[in-house]
This record gives sequence, C-alpha cells and structure tokens, in this order.
Amino acid sequence: MTVTEVTDYGPYITKIILPLSESVKSEVLSEDTFNVYVERRSKKTGEVLQLRKDWTSKEFRPSKGYCRVAKAYTSDGEGNKTKNGNHVTLELECEPINRLNSEIAFLEQGHNVYVFCDFRITQVKEIQTDNDSISGLVYDHFSGGNMEQVKGWVNCKSSYAEMPLRFGYYSPNMGRGKRPLIIWLHGAGEGGYDTAIAYTGNKVVNLSSEKVQRIFGGAYVLAPQVPTMWMDDGNGEYTQSGKSKYVTALKALIDEFVDIHSNIDTNRIYIGGCSNGGFMTMRMIIDYPGFFAAAYPVCEALYDRVITDQNIEDIKNTPIWFTHAKNDTLVNPELTVISTYERLLKAGAPNVHFSFFDKVVDTSGIFKDTEGNPFEFFGHGTWIYMLKDECVLDYDGSLVKVNGKDVTLLQWLALQSKHNRADSQILHVKCSY
Repeated sequence: MTVTEVTDYGPYITKIILPLSESVKSEVLSEDTFNVYVERRSKKTGEVLQLRKDWTSKEFRPSKGYCRVAKAYTSDGEGNKTKNGNHVTLELECEPINRLNSEIAFLEQGHNVYVFCDFRITQVKEIQTDNDSISGLVYDHFSGGNMEQVKGWVNCKSSYAEMPLRFGYYSPNMGRGKRPLIIWLHGAGEGGYDTAIAYTGNKVVNLSSEKVQRIFGGAYVLAPQVPTMWMDDGNGEYTQSGKSKYVTALKALIDEFVDIHSNIDTNRIYIGGCSNGGFMTMRMIIDYPGFFAAAYPVCEALYDRVITDQNIEDIKNTPIWFTHAKNDTLVNPELTVISTYERLLKAGAPNVHFSFFDKVVDTSGIFKDTEGNPFEFFGHGTWIYMLKDECVLDYDGSLVKVNGKDVTLLQWLALQSKHNRADSQILHVKCSY
C-alpha cells in the first residue's frame, strides 16, 4: 500500500507499506533492507512515460529508476510507527528533479495528469526474527493507496448550459453561521479534465487544513477547473489581449455554488490563484468590481498594458495582496504586477500589499539539491510560499500589519469583508446582477 502527501511540489508517494508473514522488531530494519524500483506509467496506455529531463531541456527519457529509502521501520497497516509489527513502512525521499515517486507528470498536452507509479520492492538484506530470518521478499502488486489531505473534498460540475465547468470543493466542519468562501484558480498546468489536479497539483489542500480553517473560523474552498487555460480568449492559445472566454462561465459557477450553499457569507468571498489563475483573478475583479471581498493574485499574468485607468479606479478599493518573485522568467513582473501595484497606490488604493521574493527556495525540509541544501525551485513558483502562508512582507520589506499586529497573507485575508469597505454599498448595487 502507498501513502501520498500533497507537498509544495504536488502529490508524492512518501510511504510504502509492506505486509510481513510474522512480527519483527523495528531495530532489525535499515534503509538498505529493501530497494525500491519504480516505473511511472500512463494510466491510459500503461506505457512508461517519456518525460523531459528538466523544465528547460529538449531531451526526453523514460521515467523509471530507483527511489531512495530515507527511513525503514515496523508499523501498523496504515504506516504508523511501532516497536514491533507485521508491516514494514519505507519512507521515500522526495526528489525534485526526476520526481520518480510523484503521482503526477506534466505531459505534452500542456497539463499535469495523474500517473501510475508501478513499484517493485525487493528485499536485499535479511530480516532477523526471534527464531529465524526472513529473506527473498518481492512486492510487485499494488493493493491501494491513501491521500489523507483530500478527505472532505468533492468533485462536481456546474450546470451552466453554455459552458459547464468542473470544480472541486471543500465544506467547512467547524464554526457556525455564515461562512466565508475561498476561491482558488489553478495555473495552466492544472487545467484539463482530472478535477483533483486543480487542488492537488499544487498544495491547495492546505486551504482545507485544520490550521488554515481555524484562521477563517471554517471556510468553504472552491477550486474550479477549465479544460484549456484561463488565458484562452477563444483561440486555444495564451492570450495577449487580456481576455478570457471563461469569465461568464466562472461567474455562473460561483453564483451557483453560493446559491446552493446558503450559509456562505457573500460579504466574505475571496478570489485568488497562480499564474494563469492570477491572470483570471485580476480579470474577475476587473469585470465584477465590488463582488469580491478581497483578492490574492500569485505570479499573475495579466499584462499591465491592457489594464485601463478606469479599471484601476474600479478595483482600487478592493483589498489585494500580490505575490511574485524577482527571478520569475515565465511571467515578467516588470510587465505585469509591478506597474499594476504602483498604479493602484498612485490611485489611492487603501489596502493593497505585495510580497516580492528574490527567489523560491524550499522551506519544508523535504526537497534538497544534490549537495543537501534546500532546493531552489524555478522563480515562477511563488504559490509555494503563498499556499504555505509564508507571505508576511510588503513591497518595501516591512511587515504587513492590521491594527498594529503582524499578519500573514491568509490572516489578512480572513479579516477582509465588504462590510469594512467604504465603497461596498455603491459597488454592490452596481454588480447586483
């Protein structure tokens, strides 16, 4: 059996649980008791995947090889460590380049998809028991997997006839009365037809974690998905026009979701997302000014040149917290967020913040480079910081404060309400459709 964790870099199989014929002591196991070979296969064809060597490489190679075992110990059937047990749990290292135990892969269609990790685990060192020893074990039959972080998530589809959209959502299990709604819009790589990718391709499930849910007092989380990308203006390609063919369909989905879940607080609807999703976040607050209580665009890709002065005037009273990195080579901040942020400030925006990172480096301790140092992700991946709620600094390097108290991005977001905005009554009437 396998245990999958949605990490900062998507879903990885972090544990493999192996049954034994008799109980053994944990101390007789070591990291080299078993070797773990894997071939990542297409779920459609069963063939071993041919993937790029890295993000920029044109070289393809088969996705197969040996995973490093970081820890080995006896456990129960769910992988919980015990002193003695009839199961062995192997903890696997999460390698950030070859990603052999990652359950998703970026394929040529331009989207991440779930793949099958076909493991063959072979015993290479005897296991001593009280009376004898165990040797020669081989495990090559997959009997099931568990991904704890997706519990409570439901996949669905909107009923908007012209363009129904798939979406995943989480319903809060804490708090009473009206509940806020957090909307996450995926990046281009998380589009397609596998809805779970929209909230597991990145660590979006952290928004449904107990820690984050407590910040909001219990919140709905909604993760819509489009078959192409949010930046598709109808041509099937990344738009230069700043338009999206999904605007009306997304608004219809949100309206339908709110209507069905009558305990959603319409004064506390928050929208955000990364890259393509950051683009769509900007598109939605521009096209529906006053509807959203706040926005949190991450590495957003809406060119500032297509944002008019009237657009700036319309959204200046919407609380916004931008996130981007200086070394983002995929979405140039000079052409997008920096100018937009500065224009908002110049227009008198009272509640706009901008966390501007130098680079994106692992802070979890999970991902390391070849020398054992924290792995540096590509500069576009600032959603890693945002989804872990590690955005605390403003554009000038100062800590963001509310009422004199330091806040993280998500703590700030939870405090935003249209009740607190001077423009809320006027703009709500404007957008009452």
